[in-house]
Amino acid sequence: MIRSNTFKKIIGIVMTTATVFCAVSSYDAINDGKGSVAEAVDRVVNINSCTISGDNVVVNVSASSLPGSDDGKYYLYADEVYQDGVTGKVVATTERAKDATFTFKLGLGTEDSNLSKKFLVAVKSGGSMYQVSNEHYIINPEAVASHTVGRNDHGMKGILPNNADAATFKDLGVAQMVYNLYMGDIVGPSTNAAYPTTEFNYDGKTYQFNTAALQQYDGFVRWCSLNNFQLTLTILNNKTAAGADLIHPLSRDAHVCPGYAMNTKENGGTQHLKAIAAFLAQRYSGGQFGTVDNWVIGNEVNARTEWYYMDSTNLELNVSEYVKAFRIFYNGIKSVNANARVYNSIDQEWNRKSNPGCFLAKEYLDRFNYYMRREGNVDWSLSVHPYNAPLFDPYAWKQQAQYVNTSLATPYITIENIYLLTDYMCSAEFLNPAGKVRQISLSEIGYTSSFGEDAQLASIVYAYTMAKSNPYITSFILFRETDDAHEMESHIAQGLKNLDGSKKQSYDAYKYMDTKEAGTYKAKASQIIGEDVDAMVANRTFRSRNGWFLND
Repeated sequence: MIRSNTFKKIIGIVMTTATVFCAVSSYDAINDGKGSVAEAVDRVVNINSCTISGDNVVVNVSASSLPGSDDGKYYLYADEVYQDGVTGKVVATTERAKDATFTFKLGLGTEDSNLSKKFLVAVKSGGSMYQVSNEHYIINPEAVASHTVGRNDHGMKGILPNNADAATFKDLGVAQMVYNLYMGDIVGPSTNAAYPTTEFNYDGKTYQFNTAALQQYDGFVRWCSLNNFQLTLTILNNKTAAGADLIHPLSRDAHVCPGYAMNTKENGGTQHLKAIAAFLAQRYSGGQFGTVDNWVIGNEVNARTEWYYMDSTNLELNVSEYVKAFRIFYNGIKSVNANARVYNSIDQEWNRKSNPGCFLAKEYLDRFNYYMRREGNVDWSLSVHPYNAPLFDPYAWKQQAQYVNTSLATPYITIENIYLLTDYMCSAEFLNPAGKVRQISLSEIGYTSSFGEDAQLASIVYAYTMAKSNPYITSFILFRETDDAHEMESHIAQGLKNLDGSKKQSYDAYKYMDTKEAGTYKAKASQIIGEDVDAMVANRTFRSRNGWFLND
């Protein structure tokens, strides 16, 4: 998000970094967070599926060869996300065979709930237990969804608002909203006696939620529902005293940022995360407050120092810890509302870092997908922010050649080459369990008017036309409706309105996209660009320049 990483991406743009991708064995073990070691293990058993069936969980396994065993049995362990190997609880046994099935209780809502556990097969050999399979999570939590409501899909045009101005948004024809929820603020006892603490029982334990803090989110969700705006909530993990257990142990130093890695390392934090996922999903799936259709777990999680901080530059460790948090929220949300979509989030820094402490978006996405496929493929979705490079570059249709090109090795993914990302997501290894391309949301995008309102108008028209023509993009969320004075100091004036509330040229351009008047604004944009916008989009016309000025 632009608010806190503006200077990272502007000043840091002059830095160069090499792309490094390390293919790691399926049997990696992370040691102390500072490095990883490959641990060769004879895992001849494969967990093929792990699904909910009624009140039970059914796990099907197969073996390439039968592992040695003292008693001829397989043991199925249920581990918490922070556990590894045979350290959890044995939930089922069966006879050792080339093909075998385990059946055991889901235990939903009890202290023995297996909803967000990971499972593995072990054998007893020489009196000790040894893991002989991969790990696998439940992949169909929606099977027990109790608050499923219909989705409010009715358009891709959206805004990330800085004011709750329903009149403006309805005038613009906006269908979608994005809003940030800070976990640390909503947990613990209520901070206002007028709003008594909300208690929530989950898996046999009672958790407290700050009802006073929840009013902000309750009100916004309800406001969106009343005004027919589809809502996406981005969950950020901020530091508060009440939410101290939510912060990962490697995130507890003095580093300051809006979002920290979630605590998937300790039992207290892990159980608290499970409760929050269920609580939010139940609260915002129909009922008195309305519905959140889309949930983004963290923001720009590859931007380690800005948005998902851990004191570790180890890609494997950072991604694996994020995947654990993502699994908790995915299973927790989908087990309540089967129609909800759950997104991860990356920025536009595809193969080039503006901050050397962060990770490349592509490498992070690749490793995320690797872990998700290895441990049970589910229907996760992707949120991406394809801003210009740098952020204050005003020309969406003609990016600088040093930053943007048409190869998969491009330093940045912007709207001009967004099809590289969507084409990449069409590859077999990225498809969802049904064999379809995942939902892709441009959940944050915007263009400055600091170098002319005509350039902003043309950029927005071009970008929206590009997104609308792409069958895999479901959201185009413009940031923001009104300029921000602080951001303008960095030549970033992305609002559709000036500080005094007056409308820029881009206001009507955005308003009339998807209407019969769209042609008028496409013609204006085409004149500014010097080429027909629709033809450029249809032909994937790529234009670039060698320097800062448009005519370079």
